[in-house]
Amino acid sequence: MSIIINLDVMMAKRKKGLTELAGEIDITLANLSILKNNKAKAVRLSTLDAICKALNCQPGDILEYVEDFENVESLEDNQQQ
Repeated sequence: MSIIINLDVMMAKRKKGLTELAGEIDITLANLSILKNNKAKAVRLSTLDAICKALNCQPGDILEYVEDFENVESLEDNQQQ
């Protein structure tokens, strides 16, 4: 996936633990862990809003777009042929 969730980085910068943040934003520890470990396939805007409020940050501090390396390699291979 081309979207990276940098929640762990922002949590470290704000010195907030998983349990503390989960309690503040009213999300289960399991679901927050999925987000923190970049395993989520989707995130609700209301959850992103709550995270940004709790961590005093912008959505762009948490979400990052990176080029999908698998797709780039496939395109390069096809262009070389």
